Amino acid sequence: MMTSRLTAERIKEYLSQGKRFDNRKLDEFRELTIETGISKNAEGSARVKLGKTEVIAGIKLDVSAPYPDSKDKGNLMVTSELLPLSSPRFDVGPPQFESIELARVIDRGIRESGFIELDKLCIKEGEKVWTVFIDLYSLNDDGNLFDAAGIAAIAALKTAKIPKYDEEEGKTLFGEWTNNNVPLSKEVPISITVHKIGDKLIVDPTREEEDISETRVTICSADGTIHSMQKGESKELSIEEFNQILDLAEKTEREIIKKIEKAIK
Repeated sequence: MMTSRLTAERIKEYLSQGKRFDNRKLDEFRELTIETGISKNAEGSARVKLGKTEVIAGIKLDVSAPYPDSKDKGNLMVTSELLPLSSPRFDVGPPQFESIELARVIDRGIRESGFIELDKLCIKEGEKVWTVFIDLYSLNDDGNLFDAAGIAAIAALKTAKIPKYDEEEGKTLFGEWTNNNVPLSKEVPISITVHKIGDKLIVDPTREEEDISETRVTICSADGTIHSMQKGESKELSIEEFNQILDLAEKTEREIIKKIEKAIK
């Protein structure tokens, strides 16, 4: 299940030469494919394949009471489930730390960027608002679930429709949709995770590379503006390394947005 010491040493040796096992450059993503509309029941859905890593995102909307501190805004909830079928490392049962962290990182990036215009999801202030549920599921884990899940969530949101609502009955008509999309801002937040192995910085690690990562930083930005950041593992980063991470995230963000737009069109 875990990467062997011999493999770890070989990976580090290759990285020291600016190489990776799959012949990618250090700043190069694996092949990315995005498929939308994969669920007939969800308001929006997407399947993302990043190399062998595969994630599904589904969007559901329902009417509920607003949060006490935002009575004139809709609600947002993000959950993730790391399915045992995607990796022998994931168990059936209560959410593991990895699952909770993944959901919180995606939630924070979308929420802090203001990508979903929650103020436009208010039906009656203080009483009724639309709640947006983003559900993430891992189908195969070969590294970098953070970025794959973030891309899937954005692609699913960009295709999501608001369902019909029966005012008299006070219930959402699931399976019936209006012509209105979920209100989104023009600036698209993209999460990019950069890992440090030895003295090298890489993007989109495979599972073996992720296993020997000494530290990682996930940056969610939109049009050059950073909205959230999450650091994992214990290794420190120098100011120079952090500046390199910012440059990598900005460069990769533009490429990912183009691929999302192409898939949706």
